[in-house]
Amino acid sequence: MAAELRRTYDDSVWLVELGQLKESALLAEVVASSLRLRSEPHLSVTDVLVRHLSPRQLLLVLDNCEQIVDEVAALTETLLRTCPQLRVMATSREPLGVPGESVLRVPPLAVPDLRNHEPSTRGMPQYDAVRLFADRASTAVPTFEITDDNRMTVARICQRLDGLPLPIELAAVRLRALSAEQILDRLTDRFQLLTSGGRTATSRQQTLRLSIGWSYDLCDPEEQRLWARLSVFAGSFELDAAEWVCGENGDSGGLLDLLASLVDKSILIREEAGTVVRFRLLDTVREYGREKVTDADYENLRRRHRDFYAELAASAEREWISSKQAGWISRLDREQSNLRDALEYCLTDPADETGLSTVNALSVFWLARGQFGEGERWLARLLASGAAQPTPARARVLYSSSMFAAAQGQISTAMDRLADLESAAPHLGSREIDTLVRHATGYLALYGGRPADAIGDFEVAAESFEADGNLLRQVGSLFGLALACGLTGDEPRAMRCHEEILSITEPRGESVYRSYSRWACGLSVWQQGDSDRATHLLQEGLRLTRLVDDPRGSAWCLQALAWIAAEQRDERRAAVLLGAAGSLWHSMGSPPLHFPNLSRYQQDCERRIRAVLGNKGFDAEVKHGRTLKFTGAVAFALGETVRSDASSEPGTVTLTRREQQVADLVAEGLTNRAIAERLVISPRTAQGHVEHVLVKLGFTSRAQIAAWVTEQERNRTP
Repeated sequence: MAAELRRTYDDSVWLVELGQLKESALLAEVVASSLRLRSEPHLSVTDVLVRHLSPRQLLLVLDNCEQIVDEVAALTETLLRTCPQLRVMATSREPLGVPGESVLRVPPLAVPDLRNHEPSTRGMPQYDAVRLFADRASTAVPTFEITDDNRMTVARICQRLDGLPLPIELAAVRLRALSAEQILDRLTDRFQLLTSGGRTATSRQQTLRLSIGWSYDLCDPEEQRLWARLSVFAGSFELDAAEWVCGENGDSGGLLDLLASLVDKSILIREEAGTVVRFRLLDTVREYGREKVTDADYENLRRRHRDFYAELAASAEREWISSKQAGWISRLDREQSNLRDALEYCLTDPADETGLSTVNALSVFWLARGQFGEGERWLARLLASGAAQPTPARARVLYSSSMFAAAQGQISTAMDRLADLESAAPHLGSREIDTLVRHATGYLALYGGRPADAIGDFEVAAESFEADGNLLRQVGSLFGLALACGLTGDEPRAMRCHEEILSITEPRGESVYRSYSRWACGLSVWQQGDSDRATHLLQEGLRLTRLVDDPRGSAWCLQALAWIAAEQRDERRAAVLLGAAGSLWHSMGSPPLHFPNLSRYQQDCERRIRAVLGNKGFDAEVKHGRTLKFTGAVAFALGETVRSDASSEPGTVTLTRREQQVADLVAEGLTNRAIAERLVISPRTAQGHVEHVLVKLGFTSRAQIAAWVTEQERNRTP
């Protein structure tokens, strides 16, 4: 970057290397030496610098200032105050804090996002981290190149190393003795593996451990202690979690200051998630911090970590039927890495029932997010780890497990869990557990195609939960009762149940069950012949599911809208909606029809579409629907403008036509000025468009935009 600015400054750009400087008193001398200045009698070195620099226009680059940051700040302030045409660029792990300073944080290099798709071989070089690995690898092994066979391995290496340049360079050097696959396998002990830097590199850059240790030594003891304690978190965390787990003596203000200091020193990464700030340690930095905690202290930290997230899950369950529901869904979604870590720790102590209560509290979240497989796995693991004797906590997990198994179409497993629950109930003498038995029995009757058998169970459950003040279970029972009545033809009673659900959920600002009710109510209205009102109810349900990113409620509504569209002879729309719903069901690991009594509508819909479009036309429109994912599918169903690839990673983002043009030109390698000339706009306007694209996509570099464009093109290619 500095090299590119040479022509901007009449007296060029000068680099001062400070990485090896330990004696702060020598700072001015090192700067003067780098500028090739001689000492002068009767003048201090600082005065010599001022005398030389004051008439000149140049850029002074001070590299690696962190170990003497106070002295660098003082000298920089003096020079800037006395040398009007001087500009200083300082690289440091924390800001200098001088007047007029503009801080530009350098993020890790862009790495492929492997969560939802595999990068193509053609698109790999667009990622900065991959390009660095390939460059250093070809230096170590001249025949190395990225191919279809090794692209995923290289992508995983870069991802595991957090996009950090030094670890990536050290890993590439290891190709002299190891294959890329062997390097990836050995990254479980990255500090042992990455120990071979170049001879010309500074000592702290020759191994990963020394590099991280350099940063650790620059922290004061309190910062070092907090760094080590924060290593208990998986992924990112929020302030309240840090205060609970790592705080001491209730000094929240002091902890906040330490967090801010670690952000300034680039140990912690600060991220914004909606209206909240989260903090994150890169995996490499986290592992180093973990080594600084004794086993006994770490065990205590893990208990505190477990207890915090157990209480977080319990609070979410208590406040589920409220206006806080959407906020809780967002929070739990952000905390999934920490929740999984906490549950893993719960498995180490089978006698403690914290894990059982936590997974049961999380069940409402997993159901709302369509994470049926994850929920069932955790429920099964916690059940298997504890003692078999009945307890209320274990009984609640048996209930939840039966619900998750049924949602995935595993009816026999669900029946087995229900049988275990029924066996445990008499030993507990609990009204709540007895009611959960009736509630689960009702839903399994629905899933088994016996809605008439479910009505009595739901009646008892709804009445009992209402008496106990359990709004969550009461609403769930009313929803089951409404479904059962609707499927048996008792539409008036079904409507009364929906009205009662609405009277509970709407004033409290709840969205999930309200959307489910809109779906079931829309079905009933449609069965009575009012397609227009049914469509309105189903679209209302979709809008509610979008508020909380609920794929299950969305899939139900999309499916019903497809049935209506087919009946109204809009076969192409119906096929697209079927494809979108099917994609959501597939992502949840769930069958497309939970209730056998509705299968005839699905069959009639498909038959009508195929009769008009033919098999090829049907398949093509369904395939199009599958590309819409969640946000795109909801927007399509609501008649909103949407790109077919809008929900491809990153995120569910739609660029404007102009922004897409700009993104395409960035991918071609054009500068802002060249983009401006191509589109006949001003350079400032072009820069603004690029910045908007970066913000919308959540990126920090043009290379990431180019990689995204390449991936979009690949995804659109049949």
